[in-house]
Amino acid sequence: MSTKRTFLCALAAVVGITASGFAFAQEAETSLARVQRTKVLRVGAVAGAIPYFSKDIVTKKWEGFGPDFSESLAKSLGAKVEYVETTWGNAVLDLQANRIDAMFGMAPTPARKEMVNFSDTLFENTYTAVCKKGVAPKTWEELNAPNMKIAVDVGSSHDQLASRILTKADVARLESSGAATMSLQSGRSDCQILVVLLAQPLLVKRASVGTMYIPQPMYTAPVSIGLRKETDTGMQTAVNTWLADFRAKDQVRGVILKNMENLAGVPASSFPAEIKF
Repeated sequence: MSTKRTFLCALAAVVGITASGFAFAQEAETSLARVQRTKVLRVGAVAGAIPYFSKDIVTKKWEGFGPDFSESLAKSLGAKVEYVETTWGNAVLDLQANRIDAMFGMAPTPARKEMVNFSDTLFENTYTAVCKKGVAPKTWEELNAPNMKIAVDVGSSHDQLASRILTKADVARLESSGAATMSLQSGRSDCQILVVLLAQPLLVKRASVGTMYIPQPMYTAPVSIGLRKETDTGMQTAVNTWLADFRAKDQVRGVILKNMENLAGVPASSFPAEIKF
């Protein structure tokens, strides 16, 4: 082999190693390192998901729990927020694909924990039963009877709760929360299981649907912040540090009540005293 050819081969090898090393370095960049480098926190946002997310069609400004929490977190990280439109169903995939850094309002189910990381609990969403006239449950056990027709949206946390505690009831698992509400309104179901942050806006818009009850014992669904799954815990630690400070100042409740009133038309006074956030 000529000296020139040997040199070119060696040069190609060095370039290849350098390129692969650069690619690896790029690929290995952690979420926190990327936010610190770019000064941008990419947050998933779901159009029309009031009171979690709402986008003004004129100003294009995002409002809701998610944006309020996002702006505070970004400030603690020395960054600004960039909203990336997604759906609740695609948010996990967007985290995995490194399209977003955080998703507010995500339930930390066992299946999701296999795919993404989660912050500590952001707040607890209380389960309620919205029931037709004549059905006024004080306990979940009252609903756990063969003659009780319960509507839930299939695959949701409402469905999971019904599967766990309403094993004797006649549970209709429908394709959406709206379909479950129609079942209740038409009289095909006695009650619909809904978390309070969905039940309250529903009853503000459609009071004739039924009455909301908080059966005992009280069950809640933890709501967290979804993060990219990575071995480095820097981002998770930073988010939890911000969250601990935010909760210590009792700001979570303020954000929730403000958006429930401004975006969903639900006054703070309408929440039962036992509801905590």
